Amino acid sequence: MARFLIRRIVAGILVLWIVATLTFFLFFVAVPEGVVARNLAGRAATPAVIAQVDQNLGLNLPKPVQYWHYLSHLLRGNLGYSYYSQEPVTTILKQALPATVSVVVGGVLLWLVVGLGAGILSATRPRSLFDRAATVGVLAGVSAPTFVVGELLIIAVFVQLNDHGITFIQTGYTPISQSFAGWLGCMILPWITLAIVQAAVYTRLSRGSLLDTLGEDYIRTARSKGITERRVLYRHAVRSAMTPVVSQLGIDLGALLGGVIVVEQVFGLQGLGQQTVTAISQGDGQLVIGFVMLAALFVVVANLIVDISYALLDPRVRIN
Repeated sequence: MARFLIRRIVAGILVLWIVATLTFFLFFVAVPEGVVARNLAGRAATPAVIAQVDQNLGLNLPKPVQYWHYLSHLLRGNLGYSYYSQEPVTTILKQALPATVSVVVGGVLLWLVVGLGAGILSATRPRSLFDRAATVGVLAGVSAPTFVVGELLIIAVFVQLNDHGITFIQTGYTPISQSFAGWLGCMILPWITLAIVQAAVYTRLSRGSLLDTLGEDYIRTARSKGITERRVLYRHAVRSAMTPVVSQLGIDLGALLGGVIVVEQVFGLQGLGQQTVTAISQGDGQLVIGFVMLAALFVVVANLIVDISYALLDPRVRIN
């Protein structure tokens, strides 16, 4: 296990280095010399601010020296300074992260419960009425754009409830430290929006994987030994069938933590996704770099957890 973890951590560090290098190339090398400072300072930057950026980042130095300074700052956790917002990038990320984490964690739990439950029931009852209804639901869920689902929920739930004096469901973001009830009221509709789309994907994925697993030789052997069908299903088949589901979850979780852009925009949550859109529209290059590196870190960590989970779910997998 230790050797496996070391290899995965080294691979993750390599991925982060590649992302950092590509980011440096895009923002510092692939643009004309006089444009680098303006791209990092934002579209509204004054000549004085641009000169300050040029001096602070040493943009007059050779590119290899700039690259070394860039990497050394990243290694120390220094993601730079947003000259547009007049705040360190890490401060902006810390302020936006709770909203994104709240949406992602609640949405993931909801879509896993719904998606895996529907997928397992469909696989154990193939061609039944429930299976056919789930297939239709999957097609509808996959076909529904996230922003459409979010807007429909706002119209059908938020507006209607508020018109009748029920104000528990809200838009925007209320920190959980400020009010748990307010936080929960802000999260319900974003969670449902994420779950409707993603649960459809996980229903189809878990159903197909479980049907394939139920046809394996070791499942037939377990049944021939007289083991109850319930134990065969949940102790052996479901665990093995979760491997592709966990793989997909690692990708989705890492990407979503990098910013649930559409959901945050629709519900005005001011999370990483919405802040990223704002930074791009304002031309705040330093903040965009910070978002890119944070998203890459989330993807690496999520996939490391997925790799470890394989051995816990499927006894046929061995970690060396």
